[in-house]
Amino acid sequence: MRRQLIAGNWKMNTNRASAAALAEGVAKAAASITDADLAVSPPSCYLETVGKALRGSRVALGAQNMYFEKDGAFTGELSAAMLVDLGCKYVILGHSERRHIFGEDDPLINKKVLAALAAGLAPIVCLGELLADREAGRTEQVVRTQFDGSLAGLTPEQICRVVIAYEPVWAIGTGRTATPQQAEEVHLILRRLLVDKYNGEAANRVIIQYGGSVKPDNAVELLGQPNIDGALVGGASLKVEPFLGIVAGRKR
Repeated sequence: MRRQLIAGNWKMNTNRASAAALAEGVAKAAASITDADLAVSPPSCYLETVGKALRGSRVALGAQNMYFEKDGAFTGELSAAMLVDLGCKYVILGHSERRHIFGEDDPLINKKVLAALAAGLAPIVCLGELLADREAGRTEQVVRTQFDGSLAGLTPEQICRVVIAYEPVWAIGTGRTATPQQAEEVHLILRRLLVDKYNGEAANRVIIQYGGSVKPDNAVELLGQPNIDGALVGGASLKVEPFLGIVAGRKR
């Protein structure tokens, strides 16, 4: 049985004090949650601060990005080993903002995924279509292309250590949310891709999250779908109450 993973992506928000307070609040509120996994991904400059606030809690630390090289002259970048050294368990890769604002493509994301796995990190790999793709009926084509490119070359053992996050770009930060049926449809496509590319065991083990304007009032229906294994949460993860409200709305 897959455990649900609810992960907060704080993006470029908080300062040192508010990041620590938010992490402490989430850690305290999550103390009694034993049937799901939780994580938060603060801005990279606050990873150490948040890591200290989470120490000894049930909440894991994640990063929002990394570079694929181990070290060297790559000004402004962080390596997977640096994230591990800071106590990270997860790293978000291929988020639509990285793809569409910063121009990251599938081959680059693939290099990052392989580097993260080699260092012992669990990559949360984001896939999802633009509104134009959805309206043109290209959702499956886009998701398949991103799946094949971003996860190229992974072994069955490696894919089981990856978290996939389906995030329709048109639902991120817009207030629009895919219906539970729309989200489940794409999650089922991804589950079948895992069967085709790997095997049934891998397909049954890989966590596939949904992300895109997830809130406490839509979490029950979304997280109740059979192939949705949690959520990658943006804006609602910036306060303790809505974030834990989403956790409370997961399927039991």
